[in-house]
Amino acid sequence: MELMLEVKSLAFSYGNEPVFEDVSFSLKKGEVMCILGPNGAGKSTLIKCIAGILKPDAGSIRILGEETASIGVRGIARRIGYVPQQNEVVFPFTVLDFVTMGRAPYLSMFASPGAKDIEIARESLAMVGLSTLAERPLSSLSGGQSQMVLIARSLVQQPALLLLDEPTSHLDFGNQILVLETVRRLASLGMSIVMNTHMPDHAFLVGSCAATLTGGRLVAAGKVESVVTSKMMSSVYGVKITVREIEDLKRKVCLPL
Repeated sequence: MELMLEVKSLAFSYGNEPVFEDVSFSLKKGEVMCILGPNGAGKSTLIKCIAGILKPDAGSIRILGEETASIGVRGIARRIGYVPQQNEVVFPFTVLDFVTMGRAPYLSMFASPGAKDIEIARESLAMVGLSTLAERPLSSLSGGQSQMVLIARSLVQQPALLLLDEPTSHLDFGNQILVLETVRRLASLGMSIVMNTHMPDHAFLVGSCAATLTGGRLVAAGKVESVVTSKMMSSVYGVKITVREIEDLKRKVCLPL
């Protein structure tokens, strides 16, 4: 299977304050990596380093075998889609206009989106199930719909890798499930996804693999079942957690003790 992402010995600090060091993992085509860890562990910072928003102090990031440091901002944007935690939009854009803006990496400085760009935007909206909302103003959308629009806006970049920073935070239970179903569907189409989450259960729902970031280090990385264990989750989150199998669903869950 094609290797999509390679992160090797990555380190980052804010001034003299180290956030993490020696972070290494890889991801193949169609895999979903769930990065788990407590608040302040550096999960969002790691995602921003991979996205090229922050420059790491050490280490390397390769996307499809190419170092992101050598392909430039536009090159990164054509290979990697990034969805931040929150994105307040105050201008009166329609959903279609906002999603089409994601085509910027393929346009020259003063060019306007053409028919092809708009077609790709409509296809991206269809992928997240929002075709019927194309002409709606962004301000009229629910939280879950807004999150789907942000994902669609990243998809128009036609990336090989999608980075999701806490995609279900601030969403109600139903909208969380809709977002997770979208993640699973995109992975089934061959997209590789790295997703930060506070909820270890998300790894069982959508993850091919998982990693735990805590104390400035990646303390575990691998298949979900080997990472999301009672012992590991209790250690990472500082509370007693047990991982149990729900027999009729054939799925594991994390429960506090």
